[in-house]
Amino acid sequence: MAAPTISIIMPTCNEEAIIARSLECLLATTKKSEGIEIIVSDASTDDTPNILSTFPVTVCHSAKGRATQMNCGARLAEGDIIYFLHADTRPPETFVEDIRSAAAEGKKAGCFRMSFDDNHPLMSLFGWFTRFPLLICRGGDQSLFIDKTLFLGIGGFNEALLIMEDYDIITRIEQREQFHILETEVTTSARKYHRNGIIPLQMSFGTMHLMYALGFDQEALVEYYREHIV
Repeated sequence: MAAPTISIIMPTCNEEAIIARSLECLLATTKKSEGIEIIVSDASTDDTPNILSTFPVTVCHSAKGRATQMNCGARLAEGDIIYFLHADTRPPETFVEDIRSAAAEGKKAGCFRMSFDDNHPLMSLFGWFTRFPLLICRGGDQSLFIDKTLFLGIGGFNEALLIMEDYDIITRIEQREQFHILETEVTTSARKYHRNGIIPLQMSFGTMHLMYALGFDQEALVEYYREHIV
């Protein structure tokens, strides 16, 4: 049986400082793999589109908002499996094999464990918790692989959500299939922690989780995010 094809979808918004390096690393990691396509769903107003034009990737221009952008990319995806990856997250060298092995075992959706590009003890602790199957330990930075049929069956990302869209889709996945956490790790940027402070940012994230769990609407969540996270 042929290995399942994979569509990698990367949402970007004003990532001119990092997008070239991100794509260089991704292309180097996938260059020996067949059946891989890379789709960048871009909503930038900076030089990101010009940088993207120099790479062998498919670009779709989207309205701003991760849910909207990821759905835009998914509409172009031809792969059997869709893999959503943030621009500031680097997947493990073996991620293609890891995803295909998971699919061969019947796993329809899941993510990787996560570490940060900062060895501060607290950052290492935050990363360590991503191995546990708790929704509060999840996040879009861990990336997401999902069988395309399942993705379409649950209606993709909820575009009404400007924030917490990753938690919403995992909740809906778990209503149909088990969500799996693979043992290998993605490495994501700690740049938000550097800008906001490690403890203040984690407290802000904790507050947002609580607000989401208590049913606060999107307007309140977005307002809190804009006031407390830069």
